[in-house]
Amino acid sequence: MGRGRAKAKQTKVARELKYHSPNTDLAALQRELAGNGATSDKKFDEPDQYGDYSDDDEDEPDDRAATRR
Repeated sequence: MGRGRAKAKQTKVARELKYHSPNTDLAALQRELAGNGATSDKKFDEPDQYGDYSDDDEDEPDDRAATRR
């Protein structure tokens, strides 16, 4: 119970977005998509702060697979 109001609000928002689209600044969108290549490449030059925590060990079995047996 209690889902009625949330669903009604989601439906209202979805209907408003569908039929009343906001004005899109196409010039700003074009500038963003064209962009300067130097600024977007800078993000990838920085070290990944979570790189040490990534799960690169594909040889080890998944923990969930062991609990299913």
